Amino acid sequence: MLPVPLIQLQCGVNSYEWGKKGNSSRAAQFAAASLDGNEFKIDEEKPYAELWMGTHPSNPSKDKHTGRTLLELIQDNQALLSPAIAERYQNKLPFLFKVLSIHKALSIQAHPNKKLAEKLHARDPKNYPDDNHKPEMAIAISDFEGLCGFRPLKEIAHFLDNVPALRQLVGEDKAKAFVETVKRNDGNESEEATAENKKVLQSAFGALMASSEADMTAAADKLVQSAKSAGADFAGTAVPSPGGAKLSELVGRLHGQFGADYGLFVLFFLNFVEMKAGEAIYLRADDIHAYISGDIIECMASSDNVVRAGFTPKFKDVDNLVDMLTYDFAPIEQQKMEPTDYTQDVKNKREAGATLNQAAIDSQSEIVEYNPPIEEFSVVRSLLKSQGSKVTFKPIDGPSIIICTEGQGKISVGPKVQEIKKGHVFFVGATAECVLESEVDKFETFKAFCVLDEQSNGN
Repeated sequence: MLPVPLIQLQCGVNSYEWGKKGNSSRAAQFAAASLDGNEFKIDEEKPYAELWMGTHPSNPSKDKHTGRTLLELIQDNQALLSPAIAERYQNKLPFLFKVLSIHKALSIQAHPNKKLAEKLHARDPKNYPDDNHKPEMAIAISDFEGLCGFRPLKEIAHFLDNVPALRQLVGEDKAKAFVETVKRNDGNESEEATAENKKVLQSAFGALMASSEADMTAAADKLVQSAKSAGADFAGTAVPSPGGAKLSELVGRLHGQFGADYGLFVLFFLNFVEMKAGEAIYLRADDIHAYISGDIIECMASSDNVVRAGFTPKFKDVDNLVDMLTYDFAPIEQQKMEPTDYTQDVKNKREAGATLNQAAIDSQSEIVEYNPPIEEFSVVRSLLKSQGSKVTFKPIDGPSIIICTEGQGKISVGPKVQEIKKGHVFFVGATAECVLESEVDKFETFKAFCVLDEQSNGN
């Protein structure tokens, strides 16, 4: 007889310079709960950046009671994944689930698509350890700031006209060509105009990233002085989001973290986004981004590939970054995700994935799904708002990982019932009904899972 497919996990935390220090890091707090105090002591002077939950070999999760890795358990019992997912993803979990706690900005980066990932891994496995793509989703669990995707082109044109240090680095000819093209194509959404806009965007951005270190350093000095002296009036009138005062503060803060850096200028090309807890963004492979501050739940295809070009002491690969980007441009609102009610999944035309008991209904508990346009993962946020509130997740033909981020309660699969509290992480195998019950007035969990669509299952 197979064991009940509910496994409590121990999950490791990575320490990177950009992480929050000590107990201020949610990643550290959750790791301490996951690993137990006897095995993991938080160092208040050490930055803790990422809690990893999954089978990736860089930081694999383990069965809390046996010490075996989750990958070993899955490979010994493919039914935990489901036969279809085990076959499609070579007996590995299709997604990597994380908690990020960000004090300093992460690198200006993008994650390669599948074809490029295979090429980079074959050529440089040290810096590109995976041959897989890495689309990802970020859900805020505290106030969050980030840079995500290229701004609307009129906003970039405004900055090229009103930030002399930026125009200097891009170069007069390319800046002028960009501004003129954007004005000429304003309101024209034809394929020809869009292609022309992307071409001048790549040209201007590429020129910025190709400028010499000496030129960038000199321009950065001018930029910082201008931002400091101008304050709220920085970057001219009618300043695009987030406004002159915030841009001035960001330039000063990021310069304080990294000194003269290309990222100070990339700031004017990318959308600035602020999110409150529960808000989310989705980033496709080849989308440029940089997280600046806050705590997030992150889910991605199982890969550790990053192409970096700024705000980092790590390996930079500017040429590949400039070549790989899609150069799509849009307001940040178009990259934010709207979650759907997982108890009434009408939008996705699927059967509801969970049911609530009366106590949960009466307390207006929330079970919502963030469902990106890929098959490797979705994430459900459960917020039970009263003691005795209960959510029952219906069986799915795929694996799940659940982390508790607030409160405490019980988790059960079949006859197996265990305590779950802040920082605890559990793996739930395929085809298992899972029940969460709150013992407090606020019990929050996030559940990452994979289910193949019907077409994939039929292949």
